[in-house]
Amino acid sequence: MSYWFLCGKGKVFGFSCGLRRGFNYQQSFSLVNIKLKWVKDKALDAVIAGERDLRAACNLVSILSSAPDFCLPIYHLSRHRGQLGLPHDLKLSTFIRRYPTIFHESYVFDSAGTHVPCFELTLEALNLYHEELGVIRDNMIDLIDRLCKLLMLTKDRILPLQTIDQLKWDLGLPYCYIDNLIPIYADLFSLFRLPDDRIGLKLLSWDDTLAVSQLEKNVTQQTEEDLKNNCLAFPIGFTRGFGLKRKCMGWLKEWQKLPYTSPYDDASHLDPRTDVSEKRIVGVFHELFHLTIQKKTERKNGSL
Repeated sequence: MSYWFLCGKGKVFGFSCGLRRGFNYQQSFSLVNIKLKWVKDKALDAVIAGERDLRAACNLVSILSSAPDFCLPIYHLSRHRGQLGLPHDLKLSTFIRRYPTIFHESYVFDSAGTHVPCFELTLEALNLYHEELGVIRDNMIDLIDRLCKLLMLTKDRILPLQTIDQLKWDLGLPYCYIDNLIPIYADLFSLFRLPDDRIGLKLLSWDDTLAVSQLEKNVTQQTEEDLKNNCLAFPIGFTRGFGLKRKCMGWLKEWQKLPYTSPYDDASHLDPRTDVSEKRIVGVFHELFHLTIQKKTERKNGSL
């Protein structure tokens, strides 16, 4: 598998400027093709696979909890299939029947008199759901801060609801956050219609106290010189069996010494073709991971 790196060596020119701090880095770069062996992390893959089922089951619990008598026929549940992330070749009823301790199956008659599977929450599942609501209430401030910081990572502090929906599990947001959470904080959030006719969520005001990245908080992991020059380095660890050639490790070491631009700072002055700009993009992903509960998200969410 091929990975492309922009490799370059920065030349530093000191200058005085009332509008910018630090140094102006003039970047030269060349395109290098580096072939790396793709190494799977079986333990992590197993966690991700198991979590997909857990997420789908939890979403179904949330859907059923808002239904009369906590019970719905399968054709009603099927309307939410797109939000469950299940494989296309897996029948929803087959998935639900895997977890009889969570979902109890019964039957109802439709308008044509046909038996239709109907699923409701077991008492144990309902008790766990109420415990979950208590945990959400106890951690409401943290959840709101995570959502604010997510929107602060964007240019205009706004994201389509579709994007937030794909991240809500990772962020720890409740399934019906739009109906049950956003209206409580009308002073912070507002719904807007985007130019492409989608609905977006906008953060109404900037909060300087939240505009501190995780890397900036972890000052104990940085050297005194790096802190002085604002050249913060990312903590890096490789999956077992994965490695870089010596040349690439050398480039990575130099790249880590480049200036760090906070993902919450205005980066319009950065040349997008440079390594300094590339480091800022990595900083955005690093911060996004730290906004999630388990410090990870699916790869597809990286392109949102």
